[in-house]
Amino acid sequence: MNEVLPKLDELLFSSVEGALVESVEVTDTVVRVEARTTAGRAACPGCGCWSGRIHGSYLRFPRDLPTAGKFVVVSLRVRRFVCEEESCERKTFAEQVPGFTRRFGRRTERLRTTLVSVGLALAGRAGARMTDAFKVPVSRNTLPRLIASLPDPATTAPRVVGVDEYAQRKGRIYGTVLVDVETRRPVDLLPDREADTFAAWLAKRPGIEIVCRDRAPFFAEGATRGAPQALQVADRWHLWHNLGEAAEKCVYRHRSCLRPTPEHPEGPREEPELAPSSPWPTGHRFAERTRAKHATIHALLTAGHSKRSVARQLGMTLNTILRFSRATTPEEMFTGQWQNRATRLDAYKPYLDQRWQEGCTNAWKLWEEIKEQGYPHGYASVRDYVSRTLRGKPQPVGPRPPSARAVTRWLLTHPDALPEGDRLQLKAVLANCPELTALSEHVRSFGHMVAHLQGDQLPTWIEAATSTTDLPSLRHFAQHLGRDLDAVIAGLTLPWNSGVVEGHVNRIKMLKRQMFGRAGFELLRKSPVGVTESHAPAGVDQSPKKGAGPPSAGSHKR
Repeated sequence: MNEVLPKLDELLFSSVEGALVESVEVTDTVVRVEARTTAGRAACPGCGCWSGRIHGSYLRFPRDLPTAGKFVVVSLRVRRFVCEEESCERKTFAEQVPGFTRRFGRRTERLRTTLVSVGLALAGRAGARMTDAFKVPVSRNTLPRLIASLPDPATTAPRVVGVDEYAQRKGRIYGTVLVDVETRRPVDLLPDREADTFAAWLAKRPGIEIVCRDRAPFFAEGATRGAPQALQVADRWHLWHNLGEAAEKCVYRHRSCLRPTPEHPEGPREEPELAPSSPWPTGHRFAERTRAKHATIHALLTAGHSKRSVARQLGMTLNTILRFSRATTPEEMFTGQWQNRATRLDAYKPYLDQRWQEGCTNAWKLWEEIKEQGYPHGYASVRDYVSRTLRGKPQPVGPRPPSARAVTRWLLTHPDALPEGDRLQLKAVLANCPELTALSEHVRSFGHMVAHLQGDQLPTWIEAATSTTDLPSLRHFAQHLGRDLDAVIAGLTLPWNSGVVEGHVNRIKMLKRQMFGRAGFELLRKSPVGVTESHAPAGVDQSPKKGAGPPSAGSHKR
């Protein structure tokens, strides 16, 4: 053992000064190490005065990193010193081994550092499962507590900063994430997305030269007020995404052009005669009851019974018998209830019939369309009208027209990247609608600017798109670009973008999912900011998933 102790001392405590191993006990599951401190004096944590006067000693049992799959528990004897400064409030104090123990610590500093690294990389439940594999099991609540106890990391002021929002509680509470675009590492989190908060953060860092942002007004205002010297760069992905939304609205506005014009034969076509249908379908409980009563009453009257006798036999009033006797067919009794009653849906039935003939057979989609036109009621009435009335109407013969979203996807894709079938369908749609042809030209030219960073052509494109009268959504998009012209031109000219910020927003979402609702602002502020490249799990790509660079020349899709 005398030969083993120096090796254990060098192995276990080589990085620790002031501790000496005295004995080691190894069992089946635990390694117990007895050690003691060797420093001659210690500094008082209250006044900083050094003291060598010993008051007493006691044992501490901090848990250390496992060895060979076994728990390591250190039995460390530490001393309590008497503070020699009379004005100090502390009369005695316990010594701490630098880099090994801390006050009230139940783990050594190196074990604590390992658990913090696991917590930063994997958070709550996943991190707890990983610590089980390391033979240092802790609960899912311990790791967030260790992360929350970390000091705020010291960061340097970036030169190029990216900013975006993230949801602390989706739809209600939003914060701001700030990333150094050059080093691709997070810098800070802000508790909200207000312009004043962002401007105050920028004002404390006058060395910022470029701000990469989306087109949100609060970020634009905050960057203008907080860093007037910085150049603002609008993100290209958001510009392309906004153009796609405007293009989809334009295609939907001209959806009647998506169905090809049917070829009518030269000869006259005989229309089949439609048999008159009953207002109540066969099998309806009220219709069947009325038909049965009508047949019974007329059978009794034909047999020679008087109307009063029929009323007594059937338990009906005389007026009811009189109304049934006057009706030659049961359908004449189909009045009242909801029959022929005016409803709020009557004003929209011609539109529903037209959309049904155009090929839209989704009742929910039809309800959403008339709801935008002002229909005040719910989905049930539209569903009933479709199932009872429109389902029996014949639909135009021919292939189903493409949806507005599919046509928009074809427009946003480079022609060389389109499959042959999609290219032919797009060609047929554009040949049938000159407005969509003009939209296609505008989208292609904007995509060329985005792919080749030709921002100097943007004013000409805006002027051409604004002059279009049949494409209001595209015109509004171009007008909004003019309000933020300098940032958009910079985004279409410079190589900077907010793609790395989007990647860190996705990582924040991952942390929130792993912590199962426990990830508050303070914990998130230390988790994404404190994670370095060394903390990232092995084999995980830390590059951003979206917007990492401009779209390639071969495709306009991002």
